[in-house]
Formats: sequence, C-alpha cells, structure tokens
Amino acid sequence: MAEPLVSVIMPVYNSERFLEDAIRSVLNQVYMNWELWLIDDNSSDNSRQIISNFTAIDKRIKSIFLATNGGTAITRNTAILRSEGKYIAFLDADDLWLNEKLSQQISFMEVNEHSFTYTNYTTMDENGNDLKKTIHAPKTVRYRQLLKNNTIGCLTAVYNTEKLGKMLMPEIRKRQDYGLWLNILKKGVVGYGLQESLAIYRTGGTSLSNKKTNVLKYNWVLLRKHQNLSFLVSLYYFICFIFNKSIKYLKL
Repeated sequence: MAEPLVSVIMPVYNSERFLEDAIRSVLNQVYMNWELWLIDDNSSDNSRQIISNFTAIDKRIKSIFLATNGGTAITRNTAILRSEGKYIAFLDADDLWLNEKLSQQISFMEVNEHSFTYTNYTTMDENGNDLKKTIHAPKTVRYRQLLKNNTIGCLTAVYNTEKLGKMLMPEIRKRQDYGLWLNILKKGVVGYGLQESLAIYRTGGTSLSNKKTNVLKYNWVLLRKHQNLSFLVSLYYFICFIFNKSIKYLKL
C-alpha cells in the first residue's frame, strides 16, 4: 500500500540558529512521502537563505516568504491552505523529530483509523543537551478534558484532512495550536496518544511559545471568544488551567 502524503508545516521567524537541524530531522525521516512547507514570517536574519538552500536540493521542500510579519497562526494557516497531504503535521523551527516519528504515527493512524493523534516527547535545552524529561501524552482526550489544560505538544500533533477537512488555527498570537486542537475535538472527535517519545522540544528557544508573559490573557480570549463559552464556564476552565500550570511548575 502506498504511503499517504504528509504535509509538514514549519513556521520560520529569525530561526537561523536551529532551522537547519529542524529541517534535517524531517529529511531524515524513515517515512518518505512528505512535503515540508517552510513559511518565513519576514525574518531579518539568515533564515531565508537557509530555506532557499534546502529548497534547491529537495523538491519535497517548499517555501513561502511573507512580505509582512503576521504571526505564527497566519504562517501555519497559509501553508495548510496550500498543502496537498492527507495528513497535516506540525514542527517548529527550533524543535526536532526522531527518525521514526512519521512512520510510527502514520501507521498508528492508518491501522486504527484515527483522525487526530499526538505522541510523547522529550526536552532539550538551547544547546541541544538532553534535559532527561519526558512529557507523556494522554492515551485519549476529549473536548471537555482538553479545555482544562493543553496536554498536546504541537510538535507531535497530526490530523487527517480527508476526515476533518483543512482545519485552521485561530489567528491569535499565542495558544493558537491549543485552539485548533479544541476545534477538532469539538466536532466530537477523540484524540489518541501514541505512547512513544518521537519528538524533542527545545526549551528557551526562539519560538513564540516560549514567551510566557501573556499566556493567561490569550487563554482567556481563547475560551471566551474562540470557544464561545459563557463567562462562568470560561472562568471554571480558566481556573483549571491555572491550577494545572501551577502543578506543572511545582514539579520542575
């Protein structure tokens, strides 16, 4: 059976320090039938040249250069709309995939007919040193469970466009990946976690997700505006979010 095409979405903004390693982690996949969309969000460093170097050596790598900086949601959505894959996968420009990531996860989805999945992942510091920490994904997750806390790493998530259509991220500066997962699960979909560590998240890197200052604000906006929850229901899930984050930081 032919491998279905996977569209890998990688937003890029001033990512020259880590970008090449992230791209090579896609090139090194055992799974071969993928296209990689590199969307440069008007970088001012050498990111554009790095992108051009890679598009010249592999036709599966495709580039989009935005004229103005629009933010991570807009860059990802731009690529999703142009993508051709049965599956959409996400990887940021400072994170990495293990070589078996796509082969294991796409097999997991095909065999079990899952439309939305994610995996465990490990962490490293800015210099690539293993922090000896694994983030465990829940075996299953439903909409109301995920409202309490985002337990899905963006670098691990994959969804099936043939079953769900091309679903886009809400165009907010933070928490946009969380918003997409909620919108998927709101359809009545169940998310399934593959209990393998298949990706590596870089802490303290350049991605927007590492800038924590307004996370609370955007989480509230996501609940009230994008999920259209009432004030009291939003308040309940907002308190759950704060509680879960507090537990997480106490464990660090």
